Amino acid sequence: MSQNAAEPKLSATILLLRDAPDLQVLMVKRHYEIDFAAGALVFPGGKTHEEDAVEDWNELTDGDFEGAELAARVAAIREAFEESGVLLARPKSKRGEGQALVGADIAQKLEPHRGPIDRREASFVELLRDNGLVLALDTLVHFGHWITPDMMPKRFDTHFYLAPTPPEQLASHDGRETTETAWLSPQLALDMADAGEATIIFPTRMNLGKLAECQSVPTAINRFKSEGVVTVLPLVGKDERGNPCLHIPAEAGYMQTTEPLERVANVAKR
Repeated sequence: MSQNAAEPKLSATILLLRDAPDLQVLMVKRHYEIDFAAGALVFPGGKTHEEDAVEDWNELTDGDFEGAELAARVAAIREAFEESGVLLARPKSKRGEGQALVGADIAQKLEPHRGPIDRREASFVELLRDNGLVLALDTLVHFGHWITPDMMPKRFDTHFYLAPTPPEQLASHDGRETTETAWLSPQLALDMADAGEATIIFPTRMNLGKLAECQSVPTAINRFKSEGVVTVLPLVGKDERGNPCLHIPAEAGYMQTTEPLERVANVAKR
C-alpha cells in the first residue's frame, strides 16, 4: 500500500438469496445523494461500527467467530436489517446451528427499529437482547473479499457473504440509503448493466458473475461453503494492448482478470 493511501475500513456486504423458482439475489438501489456508489444497484452492506465488535455478541450469536470476522458478520446481518428489513436471527430459546430462523412476524415487529439502528440512535445489541434473539452468523457463507485500490479517496476492506433468505420474510428499501429493492437473477442484473439500464460497480459485477454460475440456493451455498476465498486488491496496470486497466488475480475465480480504467466509475465523491 502506498504511503499516501487511505486506510481501508472493515466492511461487509450480504447477498441474500432465494429460489423463485430459479436463483435470485436481493439488490438495492443506492440513494442518488449518498457519498458512495450513488444510484448504483448493490447488495445490502456497509462499514462496521464499534458495536459490531463488542463482547456482548458472544452471547447473542450462533457460530464460532471472533475478532474482525465476528464484527464483519454482525455488520452484514445488521446492514441487511437496516437496508432491507430482512433479519437473520433465531429465538435464543431455540438457538443452535441448523435451527429455523425467525419469520415475518418477528421481522415486522422489529421494523420500526430499522431507522434508529441505522442512525445509531439505538443499539442493535439491545434490540436482540430485549427480544430474546441471537444472530445466525452460522448461516453466512464467506463468498468474497475485496479491498479498494490504493488510488481511491475512500477505501473499504469488504467481505462478501451469501445467505439464504428466510422464506416468510419480505424485503423493502429503507428510503434513506436505498430507494428501490429488487430480486434479480444474477445474469439479469449483469444484462441490465450491459444494456445501460443499471449502474453496477466492478466488484458487484464480478460477484454477480460468479454467483450466476449456480442455478439454485442450495447449489450456491454448498459450492461456496467448500471453496476458499482469495483476497482481491485491484492493481493499476496495462492490458495486452497497453491500455490502462485494473488487474485482479486469476486465482480469485472471477469472469475476467482486467477492467479498463475508463469503465471504473468514480463512486466516491471527492
